[in-house]
Amino acid sequence: MGLQLKTAQRKYGEEQPGIKMGIFTLRLPFVHFPFELPEMLQALFMFVTGLAAVTFLQDMFGMPFAIALTIVLFHEITYCIHQLFGDPIISGWITPAIPLTIAFLSKYGMGMERLEALIALQLLVGIIFLVLGTTGLAQKLTNKLPNSIKSGVIFGAAISAVIGKYGFLSAESGGKGFALYPFSISAGMIVAYFLLFSKGFKVVRANPDAKTFTKILATYGMVPGIIVGMLVGFITKEVPLPTIDSWGFFVPQFQTVFTTWSVFGVGLPSWDIFLAALPMALVAYIIAFGDLVVGETILKRANEKRPDEYIDVNSNRTNILCGIRNMIEGSLAPTVTLAGPVWAAMTVAVTERYMQGKKAMSTIFGGAGTFNIMKFACILFLPLVAIFKPVLPLAIALTLMVQAFACFFISMEMIKSNEERGVAGITGAILAVSGPTYGLAAGFILYFLVQKVLTQQERLPGETVAE
Repeated sequence: MGLQLKTAQRKYGEEQPGIKMGIFTLRLPFVHFPFELPEMLQALFMFVTGLAAVTFLQDMFGMPFAIALTIVLFHEITYCIHQLFGDPIISGWITPAIPLTIAFLSKYGMGMERLEALIALQLLVGIIFLVLGTTGLAQKLTNKLPNSIKSGVIFGAAISAVIGKYGFLSAESGGKGFALYPFSISAGMIVAYFLLFSKGFKVVRANPDAKTFTKILATYGMVPGIIVGMLVGFITKEVPLPTIDSWGFFVPQFQTVFTTWSVFGVGLPSWDIFLAALPMALVAYIIAFGDLVVGETILKRANEKRPDEYIDVNSNRTNILCGIRNMIEGSLAPTVTLAGPVWAAMTVAVTERYMQGKKAMSTIFGGAGTFNIMKFACILFLPLVAIFKPVLPLAIALTLMVQAFACFFISMEMIKSNEERGVAGITGAILAVSGPTYGLAAGFILYFLVQKVLTQQERLPGETVAE
């Protein structure tokens, strides 16, 4: 049980207390949900994943570290909107879309032109979330989209991660992944892949007699991989040792960000840039909706395991909140990672502890809310930031390689026939190499040419289709 006031107590089987506001429910920490110690401790390690977005901003825009850190802090604060307004999901980046977003932005020159492209992209993503969330069309749209195209989008994101700047692109071509950190990334990938995807480790951690250390490794997911990669980097000198320059707290430079790196500093992008960003925005939403389905499935399972609390899972509310986050960030502090609906790894980690019973965690909002609040609070503590600062590029590379592995098997699970596999493969390859506009166009043309034409031929009277 966490630290809470009496106002946070509920009756058996009811929703956690809060102030109803239509589909939203205002919930404040301590007043409507408790602070949980285990999630506070997890945030001390897991905040490094969000902190790694600093590297994207510095590489793509050449901005000073303090400015990039301020933008990341602002992004982390907006995560809390979900629990504050009644959404139990732990939100995150639209991670699989990051390599595609980087490729899209790289077509624009460094400076204001590229910043305008990012602003246009994030605002469009926000509009799509808001429109589909308020109208309830989100589910219908993704259901109508052919599986081969959805699979191709995810497959293309995985390819982009592997061949991209933070993957296995050569140093001569600007690679900042394996080319610079071969030993560190190899060691980190081995550990992360084993803990997250290995059949053998899944059997070990599922054993009721598994040791506490094994359970901790399973809970922290990718973090052990980052730590091992960091240690190998220090040993091989691929990563410099951290230096702690200050023991104080970070003072965010919000005024500079809002007046220089936002729509108030550069103005709204032109219609041409908005039009060019639209295909990428659609791709980002398709990927994000797939993440949302995963998050909802996890929470519905938790709902079944804990009859003492009713968890209101509402995809329209999640869509609207993601839309609000992207609109706020896109206007004030745009970020390459975009604002996605769910961080699947941490949603799993929190719900697993939640499903252990009320004594372990009284409400899902306590675990999720505590984690998000502590995660942005950690960024304010400069010694913590200094410890992980040298390893941020490595953390980015490992994050994308783990995401690529997951995207590959998810995309392949979505398709069954040879025709679907072919459409998905070509769609994904073109999308990774030539961008979302050509990728989506190729996907739809091939879908109608290969899958729909084949279906029509099968329906011709007297036609015999070869097995």
